[in-house]
Amino acid sequence: MKSFDLAEPATIEEAVALLDPEDKSVRAIAGGTALMLMMKTRLFQPTRLVSLRRLNGDLRGLRVNQDGGLRIGAMTSLAQLEYSHLVASTYPVLSRALGTLSNIRIRNVATLGGHLAHGDPHMDLPPILMTLGAKVSAVSPRGRRWVDICDLFTGYYETSLIKDELITSVEIAGQPPGVYCWYEKFTARSADDWPTVGVAVRYIVDSGVIRDPRVAVSAATERPMRSAAAEAALTNAPLAPHVLSKAADAAADELEPIADLHGTASYKREMVRVHVRRALEKAAQWRR
Repeated sequence: MKSFDLAEPATIEEAVALLDPEDKSVRAIAGGTALMLMMKTRLFQPTRLVSLRRLNGDLRGLRVNQDGGLRIGAMTSLAQLEYSHLVASTYPVLSRALGTLSNIRIRNVATLGGHLAHGDPHMDLPPILMTLGAKVSAVSPRGRRWVDICDLFTGYYETSLIKDELITSVEIAGQPPGVYCWYEKFTARSADDWPTVGVAVRYIVDSGVIRDPRVAVSAATERPMRSAAAEAALTNAPLAPHVLSKAADAAADELEPIADLHGTASYKREMVRVHVRRALEKAAQWRR
């Protein structure tokens, strides 16, 4: 590993000032669980790392929004989210998913902001946050902007963040009473491994029909994304087995899976079909 400079700013303003939008070898580091592995294997060789560990205030902790949703600081660890009573009572779908997200050693160190900024398509939380209507706050020397979570991921390990932007918080919208949510994680190995396919669903049943359905898929594709075809098949349709199967078929036909060590593209397409249907079925059994 080559030598590099390590900066430890005390404020967010100092942190973004140390980043360089023109130099890809300058990078912010939060928990460092993914970045350190990339450095050890020489996939990434920094000239300067900007550590965020001294930053406090709005970058840490959870707060309830006026709409009943949550604002979560970007430096909040995944373990803090896992054990948060606020998360468990407001978004139990997140609490359930966090229990099999890597292992507790990683969750104790990894942060929510780093989890999202890394842009890894195999992450568990992005598809869930997509269905919950989350957005991220990004700060740079030019000020703050809000990015819809569906617009954050642009490609394989790519995000819409500019090189001198930092995620400071994640805001999740409040959910109406009786909403159905589920995250279905399929792994080819152990339960806490990277998912081969991750599927998050969220919908409301009103007067016997499905309203405002959201279906998001990750791991099988080059970036986490919602399935417009599956959502169209569900909208204003009855909560019936044939409708859920039709939506699963629509998602499998619409998405373009990629092959990797977890399976071929054709195999992943079938896994999308199976697990979209399972997620929709299980959501009906578990409200919120």
